[in-house]
Amino acid sequence: MPSSYAERLLAWFDDHGRKDLPWQHPQTPYRVWISEIMLQQTQVSVVIGYFERFMARFPTVADLADAPTEDVLSLWAGLGYYARARNLHQAARQVVAEFGGEMPSTVDALESLPGIGRSTAGAIVSMGFGQRAAILDGNVKRVLARHAGVEGWPGRSPVMKALWREAESRLPDGRHGEFTQASMDLGATVCTRHQPACLLCPLQDDCVARLTNRIPELPAPKPRTHRPRRRSFVWLIRDTENRLLLHRRAPTGVWGGLWSLPETDSLDCPVQLEDGTTLRQPKPLTHELSHFTWELQPVCVRSTVSFEVRDADNLAWYATDALPGLPAPIRRLIEQDASS
Repeated sequence: MPSSYAERLLAWFDDHGRKDLPWQHPQTPYRVWISEIMLQQTQVSVVIGYFERFMARFPTVADLADAPTEDVLSLWAGLGYYARARNLHQAARQVVAEFGGEMPSTVDALESLPGIGRSTAGAIVSMGFGQRAAILDGNVKRVLARHAGVEGWPGRSPVMKALWREAESRLPDGRHGEFTQASMDLGATVCTRHQPACLLCPLQDDCVARLTNRIPELPAPKPRTHRPRRRSFVWLIRDTENRLLLHRRAPTGVWGGLWSLPETDSLDCPVQLEDGTTLRQPKPLTHELSHFTWELQPVCVRSTVSFEVRDADNLAWYATDALPGLPAPIRRLIEQDASS
């Protein structure tokens, strides 16, 4: 009879788990929270640099709460899913206002904060406070669906409820933070989506997916839906000093609150140009967002004058060596134009 799920997983973690991630030293509730939000939809290798820069600028929740929104978004630029950054900022202010600047230590209290769901709250409670709480991120869903043989797409409510039951039933009596980290590590490094290393898995002896030859089928994939496609013109307007005209986006929506290039739905320049100004249209860039495919068609303009821009228009000239935080696709367009 194999030892318990938790015992085997923790024994594996002792030898193979990740123990040198920057948010583990020190592993405070605040640092766990920031790392968990950054890790949503983003790989560890990408997050590390962003996390270290974020912590250097906002070492405490009070520092984050006091910061201007533009500073928070600027340090988030390139990570994508910018609602995460806006929620972080709002939640930090709520922690200061309602919890005296101390991260709350219960799942229910943490879930009252913007951007924190049940799984993220469980991670903060277990890894930040060392208390008993389950998580259910993408890696853990995959491990549990295979080990317990849970059928269906995890996005469906009945499937999610079944996975939460499995997660709760496997919690150990101690080492709560290490168990949470081990659960994530196993899914990230062994029980991977494609070609999992089952022979290296500490749970292989009673894994339902392995015993029934259903590893590729579990968990079931998200049903395919039609992805709408959108096309926009983005304007790279440079003046005689080679400054670039940028536009601050609306506070909500895609890239909310970030500086970006002016954007239009048609080939009508958003500002008045000199007569005879020539336009150049390089190859478009296709960017995949969560709900649609976005084709960004750059339009390059060299203006003969540095026309005035008004604050009310959310426009500003920026030197190319002093650009603010920009969405990653926009920065790529600017870099491509500069090298052409």
